[in-house]
Amino acid sequence: MRAIFLVDNGSLRAQATLNLRRVAASLSELMGETVQAASLLHSNKIPVEEVDGVPATTLGPAAERSADQGATEILILPFFFGPSKALTGYLPERMATLQERFPHVKVRVAQPLVDELGDNDLRLAHLLADNVREKLRSGAKPHVALVDHGSPIPDVTAVRNRLAGQLSVLLADDVACVAAASMERREGDEYRFNEPLLENLLLSPEFNAGPVILAMLFLSPGRHAGEGGDIAEICAAAEQQHPELSVTTTKLVGEHPDIVDILATRLRQALDGERFLLDIPAIN
Repeated sequence: MRAIFLVDNGSLRAQATLNLRRVAASLSELMGETVQAASLLHSNKIPVEEVDGVPATTLGPAAERSADQGATEILILPFFFGPSKALTGYLPERMATLQERFPHVKVRVAQPLVDELGDNDLRLAHLLADNVREKLRSGAKPHVALVDHGSPIPDVTAVRNRLAGQLSVLLADDVACVAAASMERREGDEYRFNEPLLENLLLSPEFNAGPVILAMLFLSPGRHAGEGGDIAEICAAAEQQHPELSVTTTKLVGEHPDIVDILATRLRQALDGERFLLDIPAIN
């Protein structure tokens, strides 16, 4: 018996859980197999009345519940762009705790949305391009910033930079340029690979006047990418400092219907035994 979970990092904002559930439901319908929504952290603290009366759950307790009900395999499908430390560090530790109680259960983690070692899959770049084109207006060609949260893991930032290059090619006839940026970064020279920060990019001569479109490399609304979140505050501050600047944000990647097709591919690869990020065998 197998239990499948679509897993994000987690948020205290109800919109993130509701979006994760929506995507999991669409994926279940497409695959003909139940995919449950769960977060690594945080979401279990959301008031139940904010998530349609159904308590949000984190992966650890949800996976243990499935094991208790007879599941011998836990298959985790990451709702992540790249190999975040949450997937390669925290997740194996949490699953080790599960296997202390259920040593017969094996755990497999599918590849994230961007599989850097797989085929050159342009679907995510096309999805981002769709989101940008929705915001295009007649007149001057806008500058585009592909913005993500920022990561302490170089491999995750490399995913963003690769997508920015692909997006630049796809939008070559429609925009002035495409640049990558981070919402935030950790202190220290060892994290300079996250540069430029969005707040600095929007103040640079190339970006501080005229139309700018933020291609949002975020999956669900939350305190960063949601209404009134950190991104909105950064943009408002830049526009106040440079009145000729006009910033428009795209919808989020996880709100595009085509995200389900990419997830279905990663899930099929895992189900067929082709591609895994992690394969944690049963202890006995």
